[in-house]
Amino acid sequence: MAREPAQRELKQERAARTRMDILEAAIHLFARRGFLATTMADLSRAIRMTPGALYWHFPTKEDLLLAAIEELHQRCLRAFQLPGDDRELPAREQFQAICERTHLLLREHREYGIFFAMLAAEAADSNDQVAEAIRDKLALYATTLERLIRHGQQMGEFRQDVDALAAAHSLLGGLLGMLVHQNLFRASVDYDPLYRAVMRIHLAGLVQATGFDCVNASQS
Repeated sequence: MAREPAQRELKQERAARTRMDILEAAIHLFARRGFLATTMADLSRAIRMTPGALYWHFPTKEDLLLAAIEELHQRCLRAFQLPGDDRELPAREQFQAICERTHLLLREHREYGIFFAMLAAEAADSNDQVAEAIRDKLALYATTLERLIRHGQQMGEFRQDVDALAAAHSLLGGLLGMLVHQNLFRASVDYDPLYRAVMRIHLAGLVQATGFDCVNASQS
């Protein structure tokens, strides 16, 4: 009697691993080619799976894309460890932590940012459901940055005349655009100095006092 539940559990584990393999391949392929140019046949070839087996896990390309968005979002949340509404920590300290984690994550997985950037560009005018999914995820990161900026303004760390929401979206958009640009020029432009340059440019208009350079902590 124990064999049947054990076999069912083994099948479920295999299905979960297969699903994760599909999502991993989808993230990389969508980041390289975008979702409009990527077909389910492309994905099945990338993971060496028959189209029928792929459709069993994800009935449509949109289903697969939405699942990939959610999976990548969860990975980013775990990596960033986004701070809560902690008013005791200085905004600079929280910004530094986010800068460091972002730098390290995107250094190892630049396809994550390119994935979001590619989909945001394509879905805005072509797929409302995908656009909404991407917008919801990116809005969380922007809201976190906006809250930190407002906290820094209240504490006198950041300039009062800065629009916190606009600054947050500018920084987020700058990072995504930087990744796409660096990918194009990867033969001649390195990631680390470009990341630091983008961060300094955006933070230069935000910081109230001197001596704050959260990028330096991420140069290792």
